[in-house]
Amino acid sequence: MEVPKEQITALIDQGLYDSAQMLGCFLVSSSAINGETSPHLKAENLIILGDSLFRDREYRRAIHTYKQALQYYKIVPKQNSTSSRSSLSTSNRSSSPNSFNVSAINENEVKYKIASCHFALGETKAAIVEMEGIPSKARNLQMSLLMAKLYRNSRHNRGAVACYKECLRHCPFFIEAITALAELGATPKDIISLFAQTPNRSGRAPFDHLDSSRWLHRYVEAQCCIASNDYKGGLELFAELLQRFPNNIHILLEMAKVDAIIGKNDEAILNFEKVRSIDPYIMTYMDEYAMLLKVKCDYSKLSKLVHDLLSIDPSRPEVFVALSVLWERKDERGALSYAEKSIRIDERHIPGYIMKGNLLLSMKRPEAAVIAFRGAQELRPDLRSYQGLVHSYLQFSKVKEALYAAREAMKAMPQSAKALKLVGDVHASNASGREKAKKFYESALRLEPGYLGAALALAELHVIEGRNGDAVSLLERYLKDWADDSLHVKLAQVFAATNMLQEALSHYEAALRINSQNEAAKKGLERLEKQMKGVDPDAPEEDEENEVEDAEGDQEETDLL
Repeated sequence: MEVPKEQITALIDQGLYDSAQMLGCFLVSSSAINGETSPHLKAENLIILGDSLFRDREYRRAIHTYKQALQYYKIVPKQNSTSSRSSLSTSNRSSSPNSFNVSAINENEVKYKIASCHFALGETKAAIVEMEGIPSKARNLQMSLLMAKLYRNSRHNRGAVACYKECLRHCPFFIEAITALAELGATPKDIISLFAQTPNRSGRAPFDHLDSSRWLHRYVEAQCCIASNDYKGGLELFAELLQRFPNNIHILLEMAKVDAIIGKNDEAILNFEKVRSIDPYIMTYMDEYAMLLKVKCDYSKLSKLVHDLLSIDPSRPEVFVALSVLWERKDERGALSYAEKSIRIDERHIPGYIMKGNLLLSMKRPEAAVIAFRGAQELRPDLRSYQGLVHSYLQFSKVKEALYAAREAMKAMPQSAKALKLVGDVHASNASGREKAKKFYESALRLEPGYLGAALALAELHVIEGRNGDAVSLLERYLKDWADDSLHVKLAQVFAATNMLQEALSHYEAALRINSQNEAAKKGLERLEKQMKGVDPDAPEEDEENEVEDAEGDQEETDLL
């Protein structure tokens, strides 16, 4: 052999892909091997070259090379093909493109590698065609997982469920398959029943000792709770798991993500910060953390987070969502382009759709925002996508559609105060529905007494209907237990509207002491100071010489009040 194959595989194993490719060119072009007289050897050599291209992410070239290999394989005499398959069956070789064994060729493995290339290029249909050419009984764990992902991406959910179940039959501890099945609607009983179908090497079921596997059952139940929008139940189960596995990064991240979805921002931030203290290079869900820092107006931490993420891996979708969050204050169009790039990198990245929808909503493009929030819902409906849809529809006066979306949320989350508030928001959007809105807000507060969002909405309703005293009483009652800047801002606005300027000043200052970056408090205080000086706060500034700037001022006032 002029060019030893072992040398190429050694180079690939060492990550020296360029050298492996160059040496592979000598291997496949060697005159010592004739494609007509030794097609099997030619095919083997092309597969080795294809593997080096795959590892170097040259997917188009890898596909072309693998397909050339299959062409040579097809002209191998039947007796050689039979012997090569039998030799493979005894070699226990992995089908991963990252594994290399030159002793034999397996057509199914090569098809899997071609499909993996198409998947990496985002070519789902082409990948499915290759994978469906592999008999289901011949698929190993890696093949079943790729097939499941492809079916799910193409919205063939029944096929995806079948493949994920096959993954769990191969390996009951396959967390990715458990989460996917929960999101696709499987019950805990359905999932746990698959564990008993997994024989281990000794031939016994892997869960003979129930105590040792109980944590996995709890994990299944937690993911099914989250998938069915039972966030409280899911958090309780995750907390139970955390006692058994303290400082478990995966569990902490799952809890932080759920806390962020349901608006428990402080708890979510604490868990994200704990994760970063354990592993400062973690990327998972860090864009969710960025959104929370923006809500808290903690721009110094947000800026540091984005800097850290860029230094870890600038190609991840989380980085571009975090960049979008950071740029929102400075340049909404630039922020939107970052959110869109996160979706281009991973079309299943939900925070990208949520961020895009929120940006479009703030840019007064509600029709486009609806499309973004619907995109998030198709992947996994949660409270934020419902909230986005309702607010988008209300922004362009589609009250019927907004009410339908809010009721959808209430059906999906019957024990959620946030869902009740959404229905109230729709009714509050027109004068005839305010009494209904009041009932929904009050129901939300009975269900979750600490839900400030409902308290603020109810207070706003009192103000609209001229019951300023009721609004003040409600807000002051909450202020005894929650030192929240938004409560102080709302109280200041109510006092300012009733010309109680000194009280308004006190609450704006209190809000800024809690959160010095609160934009509503800053603008409200600036407006209040003009009122206290006897200056009309709506009068244009001396340097405001055009109507466009006046319009922006009016918009700020509307947002404030």
